[in-house]
Formats: sequence, C-alpha cells, structure tokens
Amino acid sequence: MMISSVTRTTLNRLAKPQSIGAIRCLNVHEYISMETMNSHHIATPLGAVATTAQEAEHIYATKFAGKDAVIKAQVLSGGRGLGTFKNGFKGGVHMVTKPEQAYEYANQMLGEELVTKQAPNGILCQKVYLMERVYMRREMYLSIMMDRASGGPLMVGSAQGGTSIEDVAKANPDAILTMPIDITKGLSKGQAMEMATKLGLEGKSHEKAVILMENLYDMFISMDCTQLEVNPVAETPDGEVVVCDAKVNFDDNAEFRQSSIFSRRDHSQEDAREVEASKYDLNYIGLDGNIGCMVNGAGLAMSTMDIIQLKGGSPANFLDVGGGANEEQVQKAFEILNADENVKAILVNIFGGIMRCDVIAVGIINAAKEIGMKKPLVIRLQGTNVEQAKALIEGCGFRMILADDLEDAAAKAVGVAEIAKQAEQLRLGVKFEGFGL
Repeated sequence: MMISSVTRTTLNRLAKPQSIGAIRCLNVHEYISMETMNSHHIATPLGAVATTAQEAEHIYATKFAGKDAVIKAQVLSGGRGLGTFKNGFKGGVHMVTKPEQAYEYANQMLGEELVTKQAPNGILCQKVYLMERVYMRREMYLSIMMDRASGGPLMVGSAQGGTSIEDVAKANPDAILTMPIDITKGLSKGQAMEMATKLGLEGKSHEKAVILMENLYDMFISMDCTQLEVNPVAETPDGEVVVCDAKVNFDDNAEFRQSSIFSRRDHSQEDAREVEASKYDLNYIGLDGNIGCMVNGAGLAMSTMDIIQLKGGSPANFLDVGGGANEEQVQKAFEILNADENVKAILVNIFGGIMRCDVIAVGIINAAKEIGMKKPLVIRLQGTNVEQAKALIEGCGFRMILADDLEDAAAKAVGVAEIAKQAEQLRLGVKFEGFGL
C-alpha cells in the first residue's frame, strides 16, 4: 500500500504522545462520552456511574443481575487497565460477576489516585463506571479527528482494535487505515461502506458499521469535537456493532454553543494551574522544568522554551499571554509562576507589537508589590513602548535582571535557576530578595 503524506502525518501522531499546546480542548469522562453517543443513536452497552462503593453494589444488583459487567475507574488518562493505585491496588478496569465484587473493587478505587503511563504522578478517581460485558467476535479501532495535513476531518480505522493504537501504528503502519473527509460535503455513505469493507466486515455487521460511522460523524460535527476515538468497536456474534470504550474531546472555542457538555467539565482531573490560568484567558500548560516562562505569542513561546533547553535548562511551563493582555492578566500570570514550587527562576520574553512593553512592566511591578515575589526574574523586552517599560522597571525599587536579547536572557535564567537549585539541594537557604542576586 502506498502511504500518502496524510497517512504519514497520522501515523506519526499515533505512534508518539500528542505534542503540548497544539489546541485547547475539553476532555470528558468515559461515561459522559457514552451518554452523549446514546443521544446520537450510537449503540453502546448498558452502563451506569457510581460515586460510592455502596452505589456500585446497588447498581450491579439492580441493573446487571445475572450478567457479567466491567467496572472502570473514571480518570482522564489512557492505560487505566495496566495502572496501579497508590494504595497498591492493581488495575483500573476489572470484571465483575456479583454485587459484592462491585463493592470491593469500587472501594479500592474511589478516593485513590491511579498511576498510569500517561499520568505518572497519579490522578484521583472519584467515580466508577459499570458497563455490561460485551462478548466480541472481534475488536476494531475507529476515530475521527481534525487533521491539519488534510485540511479537515480525518477518519482513522484499524482491524486491530482493543489495544494501544500507538503500538499498532508503530509496529505495523499498514494496519492503520485513513480516509480524509470533505467537511463541506460530510462523510458519504460510499466512504463509510469502503471503511467497513476494509475493516473486514460483511453482511449485517457491515450494514451496522456504516450506520455507526454516519452517526459518529454527525456527532463529531454537531458537538464541535476535535477528536472522537472508539477503541474498541466490537462486532458481536449476532452481527451487532457496538462502541465499548470511547474518548471524546471538544473544542474549547465552542463552549458558547456547547454549554451542556462544558458544564460537565471535571476540573479535579486537570492541572490546577491550567484551570486558574484559563479563568483569565491565559494560555498556560504546565511542564516539568524549573524555569517559568511568560511570553506573548505561541511561536515566540516555543522558541523561548527551545533556547532555554539549548542553554542547558528546562522550561517549567508554556505561558502565552497573547497580544491583548492587560495588567491584571500579567499579574495573574506571575502569581501562577510564583506559586509553582518547581520554578526556581522566571524568564519574561516580550516582543511588543500589539502587546505594549509598558503594560507588561506595570503588571510585573504590581505583582512584586502585592505578592512579594522572591524568585529571580530575567526580563527581555523589545518593541512598543520598550523605553517606557525600562524606565518603569529601573524606578520601581526592585532589582530585576535585564537582558539585551533572547540568547542572553536564556543564559541568565538558566544560570540563576541552577544557583537556586543547588542552594536548595545543599540547604544553604539562599534567598533572592527583591529579585536581586
């Protein structure tokens, strides 16, 4: 099979973790995805969510009597089945055959943090989802996502479902099927039939799969999804085609018209810093370094993080204040950076075009006055009102490290961060009073 540029792009995406900061989107729990699919006439197994062990036991006894069920930890992370809870309980997905099992498993999961490959620090489980067990003839993979390379929706399928699709893409690229969709026309029945055939479906199962794909696409468009992933899609012995597990992301820009789904956002599953930043329209994504960054413009932010790494440092975050930030937003950005215990130094890199340098300076000074920042601050300013900004900084009473260019700023930030890090490790009690050295 000839592999197109679209396919190569998709395979690269599937074979490695998603890059940080490409698009902001709402990620909802599995049970919400299933409920949403039901409302779009997409077949899913019987299921119910529980918040206590007693409720899980009652749900199994009343809804699944005489049936096998699966109990799943509701955390926003992949790899739940292979994860381990911090209390030592292994696995976030288990088979249940009697009410007391539902109680026992739920009791071990609820209120505990599940550590997975995607969430190595653990993520709190506050709900469990009980779902009817589906006996499968075989498992398939199916997803629809917005794809930059094809300029619209892309349907991805594989006959090898039920396992990590990233591993499948890496081990056997030919097992991944891709089909660009013209967003002005939508998914045609012919395209759905072609994908069903390529998945190896026949007869009743083929017909059911075509209907499933059409309904999935309708949901994808009508709900402003950025990704709708089903793994596995199950073909049952009697020819039904059922969604057994799903991950759905929604475009944050569509919140104004998708209020019902956004009202179900679980902030406890998200980075608290990112939640706080979003309240002030700041584009913030936490990383694992020790140099806090505040930049205007996503491209400049990425370049700043790159040069920090080239100088031997590691960025603690992606933070883009945008071109229209006000003093309050700048102050809030600094509060977030200052509160991060991992941050040892802060680098501000502003190229003032729409964003005025003096607004940044005022925000920094107000933050210093109100929250008493003790971390060293390196500032590189260029562009609109830069001289006024420098005058404000020089006369504010705080010592700040000014840099002439980005390379100089990055080198200074890496240097003071290393001093702070080593002083902390040696318990020397070094303090950077008033941003001084």
